Order: sequence, then structure tokens, then C-alpha cells
Amino acid sequence: MNGKVVVATGATSGIGAVAVEALAKRGARIVFIARNSARAKATLDRLNAVAPGQVHRAHFADLALIRETKRVGAEIAAAEPKIDVLINNAGALFSDRRITAEGLEATFALNHMSYFTLTKMLLPTVQSSAPARIVSTASAAHLRGRLNIDDLQTRIGYSGYAAYGGSKLANILFTRELARRLGGTGVTANCLHPGVVATRFASESGGWFSRLIGLARPFMISPEAGADTIIFLASSPEVAKVSGGYFAKRKPASLSAAARDDALAAKLWAASEALYAEH
Repeated sequence: MNGKVVVATGATSGIGAVAVEALAKRGARIVFIARNSARAKATLDRLNAVAPGQVHRAHFADLALIRETKRVGAEIAAAEPKIDVLINNAGALFSDRRITAEGLEATFALNHMSYFTLTKMLLPTVQSSAPARIVSTASAAHLRGRLNIDDLQTRIGYSGYAAYGGSKLANILFTRELARRLGGTGVTANCLHPGVVATRFASESGGWFSRLIGLARPFMISPEAGADTIIFLASSPEVAKVSGGYFAKRKPASLSAAARDDALAAKLWAASEALYAEH
């Protein structure tokens, strides 16, 4: 990874923090997006400790908002002439239905639209840096996920876990459609299931799910184990020419029928383009 530039979201804690530190140790310069200044400073301190002299950089935005993601994407594109790896890793689960300032359901907005929007903003730079990679964190939760193109904001029958599963299904559909569109450009797009990891994830989701996560955390895998496949997809020569894949423990993993639905992927892309254009 010497000389490589890695842009990452969800890098201030959990698997994202482990992944960027590991990539920095291998020679990459890390550019990440944060919402909390204290956690951003702590992440910069860790990166500078493991890989001094790389001029790692933090940018700030609320990725649940399309306009904020566009703004920070434009900032990064203006500051970085080269992006070798884009890691989409920001995400959350909310037990109650929350609406962003832009009128979108928060799980869909953060878990899917931030991936779509940031990738779209940075894609020209990524393509000009080819060979390059786009890595997105999905989940085995997609196996129970459903997407209703006519109700992407889950106005009917909201369930926190169902909305999360739907957003993770969206991550896979996005990756597969992105890979199809990037064919022949030298840019690959893959996604992954990190495992059930003991991190801050869902600690602020509220309701019974936060309590359940707290009870289950001692039985979860470590952030180091959860980050391993992100690091693998971002850096390994083994997958340099693999695109459109969904991985777990460094191996191709099973997809639900919905995740293999090319027509659904195309419809989701079109709907996402429309939301992107509106904000």
C-alpha cells in the first residue's frame, strides 16, 4: 500500500478504525470522514503514531444528509488528486423510525445513500487513479432484507432490524450494479459481511435492540477479526481483478435471491439517482 491513498467512512471506531490503521501501517495515507471532532482527533493521533509522516487527514460531515455528503465529497475531490481505495463503512441501526432533515428514513439515508452519494462524488478521481478499488461494508442481515422500491423510506410497517436488513441488501445491489457499470475501467467494486462484531455499533439505536446488543457483545468477534475482510479487499493482490463480489472471511459468500436480482439493482440505482438529484 506504499503511496496509496485510502478514503474511508466509519473510520473513527470499530472495524473501520482497525482497517485504516492496518492499511496505514502498510504504507497508505488515510483520508477519512468523521462527525465527531474528538473521535477524529483520536483517530488522527493513532494513525500518526502507527504511520508518521503520511499527512493523514480528517474531513467532517453528517453522512446521513445527501447535501453534506456531496459537500464533503467535493472537498475531498478538490484536495486529493488520487484515490486508490474508497471504503464505504458508515452505518447504523435505529429501533425507532427516524427522519433526517432531508425527509429520508435515517437507516436508508446513512447506510445506503451515503455510499451512493460519496461514491458518485469521488468516482471521477477513483477512475483516473485506476487500478483502484471500492469496498463497501454490507452484512449477512441482507439475507432477511427486503426492498420495496415504492417505499424505500419504510413508511409502512417500520421495524429497525428490517430496515437495517433492507439497507444491507441495498449495499449489495449497489455494489453489483456499480461493478457492472465499471466493467473495463480498472476500478473494482466489492462488498463484505464483517461478522457479528463487538463494537459501538447499535449502541445508540435505542429500544430493545441496544439492550440485546449489550448482552450479546461478550460473545461477538473482535473488531480486528471483523476488519480483516475489509483490509483484504482493499489491499490483497488476490482480488485485484475481482469485482461485483460479496465476501465473508475473505471468501465469496452466499447471496439471497433478492441480492442477485439485477432488475432490482437497476431500479434501486435509478431511485438513488433521483434522490441524489433532489438534494
